[in-house]
Amino acid sequence: MIQLSINGAAREFAESLSIAQMIVELELTGKRIAIERNGEIVPKSQYEQTILQNGDVLEMVVAVGGG
Repeated sequence: MIQLSINGAAREFAESLSIAQMIVELELTGKRIAIERNGEIVPKSQYEQTILQNGDVLEMVVAVGGG
């Protein structure tokens, strides 16, 4: 089990996962998302390869369209 901080809230996941897998778990697939991991922005091209570790601190922004 790993514990992450996402936008200041503690979240637990059953096992290590990539950022891409986390997005699916959080039901955010298809949304425009920017993610910062431990103070560094993660490029979208790295979501599949970036494996989250216990204690990682994530800040996530989901773009909202409108007019």
